[in-house]
Amino acid sequence: MGLHQYITGLTNLEWLDRAPGFFKYQQHSVAAHSFKVAAIAQMLGDIEELHGNKIDWKMLYEKSLNHDYTERFIGDIKTPVKYATKELRHMLARVETHMTENFIQNEIPSELQNIYRRRLGEGKDDSLEGKILSVADKVDLLYESFGEIQKGNPETVYSDIFRESLTTIVAFKEMPSVQYFLTNVLPDLLNEDFTDRDKLAKITKEIMPEYHFAKEQ
Repeated sequence: MGLHQYITGLTNLEWLDRAPGFFKYQQHSVAAHSFKVAAIAQMLGDIEELHGNKIDWKMLYEKSLNHDYTERFIGDIKTPVKYATKELRHMLARVETHMTENFIQNEIPSELQNIYRRRLGEGKDDSLEGKILSVADKVDLLYESFGEIQKGNPETVYSDIFRESLTTIVAFKEMPSVQYFLTNVLPDLLNEDFTDRDKLAKITKEIMPEYHFAKEQ
């Protein structure tokens, strides 16, 4: 027993599409998403440190790089389906946990099993690193939905995803890194020149009525 199947799983993630079942102009794989989330988490962690907060960088990188590894077992389920009911969400979580534990017991060397239980477990907890992961995950999802809206994708689901992602990000607005994102990054996104900018500006104003952007829509 070695780590062959773990490495093979990394390749599997390259073939798993994000937001399956919807028309999209640009494909996003789970592997690419994991890399982007790690890079965004790194950026957010830097900002937190600049404001005096201590970051456990090993934990942050482990959480962000591995947060969707277990999707190799059940795939990336449609967002509306995944969150349709609490019961379904809990059921999917139980299935994922069971399959992950079987994978660890059968494919990971015994001396490394506890390490991979930590790495492949739920990373979005109440630690600062867990909160950064929650935000970074939604920032990438926000940009994925924005990219489709910017290109004129007619699927209404991307507006819903944009709204849900921004709502989750704003829920962490006590964090300096989130405040930075909302005041320094998001306005640049909304000031891009694209057809549906008014629609996204309206959604943003509904979620954050106190924010004003450089170019009023």
